[in-house]
Amino acid sequence: MTAEQQASMGTGFGHRSTAADVLKGINLTGKNVIVTGGYSGIGIEAVKALVAAGAHVTVPARRPDKAREELAGIPGVEVGELDLADLNSVKTFADSYVASGKPLHILINNAAIMANPETRVGPNWESQFATNHLGHFALTAGLTPALKAANGSRVVSVSSTGHKLSPIVFEDIHYTSRPYQKWTAYGQAKTANSLFAVELDRRGQAHGVRAFAVHPGGIMTELQRHLPREEMIAFGWIDDTGKLNERFKTVEQGAATETWAATSPQLNGKGGLYCEDCDVAKLTQPGESRIAGVDSHAVDADAARKLWQVSVASTGLDMF
Repeated sequence: MTAEQQASMGTGFGHRSTAADVLKGINLTGKNVIVTGGYSGIGIEAVKALVAAGAHVTVPARRPDKAREELAGIPGVEVGELDLADLNSVKTFADSYVASGKPLHILINNAAIMANPETRVGPNWESQFATNHLGHFALTAGLTPALKAANGSRVVSVSSTGHKLSPIVFEDIHYTSRPYQKWTAYGQAKTANSLFAVELDRRGQAHGVRAFAVHPGGIMTELQRHLPREEMIAFGWIDDTGKLNERFKTVEQGAATETWAATSPQLNGKGGLYCEDCDVAKLTQPGESRIAGVDSHAVDADAARKLWQVSVASTGLDMF
């Protein structure tokens, strides 16, 4: 990826496009898809649109019974058990999928937690980095044989403009020597989601695997469950009456960019790009925009390679 590539393509889609819009005319019959977090928020809307286009979708879930309840009535969907904060759980799911012999054409790493109180998982890892990045890194590593078997697959890493809140602080990723701050921890995790796509694409393209990072937009979902109403008012997300800021998207619109990045022929031969509003996002300088574009630290090739090394050391897993 170069800065020149990180620029709008003029796709014909935009801020208000929906997942159904971007899939018009695309036939996914015979394609296998995994969507983490695919039973709530934008994840379930992506699943609905992908199934409507003919795909068979697997939704790994920390609460499989809840997932089956939410996905009931949607044909072509199966549910697996997966806790991204538990690498043993990740391995069990990935091993089972690979053993099925099914090629994996699309992996959408959609699940996330945001701005939660300080929580430790695994070997004292900070939970947002562990769940949003390391869990998905381990999942992708475990599914690599199935991705390669597809002879042309895409991995979509759901990031956020939250990446602008913090680069990767390699000296103290897990907040062991600095006070925990829920928003910089979230920002660091979202930067990691973007950098993962950069390095995964560099390594995977020789094997037919391309990767993209996406910002879905502002959407009110369960992701905000840890935020008090007063904080959301202070951010301008809602007003005193609870009315949503008009720049926010519906869940159908929020699912569009990840679905577009996973399927669009406009992206054939491309990869390692950060996308928003169903297009490639422009490169921004720190402080230039809080709500749009991608800051350079989130698409930096050197930082992406360094994060990969840290992720391999943390999980004991590698790919490509």
